Amino acid sequence: MTAEDGAPKTGRYEKLYAMLLDAMPSSVLLIDAQLRVVSANRNFLEKARRSESDTLGRRIGEVFPPLLVDHMDLERRLRRAFERNEATQGKRMTYRAPGLGTRIYYYNLVPVARGNTVEHVMLVLEDVTEQLRLGEEARRAERHLASVVESASDLVLSTDVDGRILTWNAAAERLSGYSGDEVRGRLFSEHCALPERGLVSQAFRAVRRGGELGTAEWDLVTKPGALVPVAWMGSAMKDDVGQVVAIVVVGRDLTERRKFEAQLLQSQKLAALGVLAGGIAHEIRNPLAISSSAAQFLLEDPDDPEFRRECAEKVQAGIQRASVIIENLLRFARPGARTDMEPVDLVPVVRDAAALVANQAGLQQIRMVVDLPSEPVRVDGVTSMLQQVFMNLILNAVNAMPEGGFLRVSVERSGAEAQVRVADTGHGIPAGEMGNIFDPFYTTRPVGQGTGLGLSICYSIVKQHSGAIEVESGEGRGSVFTVRLPLL
Repeated sequence: MTAEDGAPKTGRYEKLYAMLLDAMPSSVLLIDAQLRVVSANRNFLEKARRSESDTLGRRIGEVFPPLLVDHMDLERRLRRAFERNEATQGKRMTYRAPGLGTRIYYYNLVPVARGNTVEHVMLVLEDVTEQLRLGEEARRAERHLASVVESASDLVLSTDVDGRILTWNAAAERLSGYSGDEVRGRLFSEHCALPERGLVSQAFRAVRRGGELGTAEWDLVTKPGALVPVAWMGSAMKDDVGQVVAIVVVGRDLTERRKFEAQLLQSQKLAALGVLAGGIAHEIRNPLAISSSAAQFLLEDPDDPEFRRECAEKVQAGIQRASVIIENLLRFARPGARTDMEPVDLVPVVRDAAALVANQAGLQQIRMVVDLPSEPVRVDGVTSMLQQVFMNLILNAVNAMPEGGFLRVSVERSGAEAQVRVADTGHGIPAGEMGNIFDPFYTTRPVGQGTGLGLSICYSIVKQHSGAIEVESGEGRGSVFTVRLPLL
């Protein structure tokens, strides 16, 4: 190849080289052995706010501030690169161009040699100002988050996907008595009460498979061996592809809450006892007053035999009335023993209870429909007690429709439950009274027409049968009472 052929090709390569340098996101300077700048790419010229004429051919101490050159010992490093053909990696430089803010660079010195002779050294400057700023912000956010976690009053800990503890905050240390170093690497389930460890392990396995830990109450075992009630809530930490990489668990000490609940329960018991005592006094006072008055007349030894007989009847009636109230009260307190339980078919029990009320319903112009399945619906129970429940509910429905209406009684299966439903079109229950209907001695009927123990006894009997009783009602739109009992 002739010189003429090579010249254009060399010029083309130089132009290509210059284009590549200008396209680079880094600042690049080529320095000769006299420490003069041979070339500088566009990135450097723009960031340094220099022109080519003011840069090319200048010594390094003229391009960069002399103080910076001396501080970085840049000239010595450049000479060493020429003499030893050694590259310098990752040195930090802080540089402020005229009229601009301070920038931070990491620079590399790369010798460019021909054979064993270094002809030039390339100075490559990477602007890392934004990366460092973002890194500092990330560290600041991390420190802030760590401070929040450490100062939190709740227990905050993290585990790996197998439930082994990674972090354990100060609140967890105070409550458990264990330091972070003592628990790190141990299974979280080991710090829960023994009967609950299987549930804890199962919950963590569910999270590992992509489920949710949700909320749960597991007792925490402290270092002295005491049990502390704690409400736990956890969530999974996932990576960019959605894989669970850790689990964060937050716990709240329930000790004070349990104390408050116990105090509240005791207050409610005392309040209920007061209502109960007042109801008993009110209900028994009336028959006792009648009996007392009749007995006083008898003490006067009246001559009229008919009057004496009437007084005796009133005494007896008052005593019987008081006896019924006390019997109902005992049924409410002790509805029966589970030793009497036996398989009971609800179909004939409900049919008989409805038949006993059918005559009264007809007299009140109430249309009653009894919907019973053809197959037996068996539960574990006491026939007489269950019949008392359904009788009370049907009678209440009849009494709620003094001017007539529609009454539907049905029995059906629903999953593992038997459902007995009593629905009426009566006057309904006002919203303000819904919370009181199962309280003893609570009644909306006129004085002397009810003791207010009927629904209370029903509720107690159903609970004794491991069931539930629900009501849907509204003033003026009737009521639906549903008794749910577990099927055999």
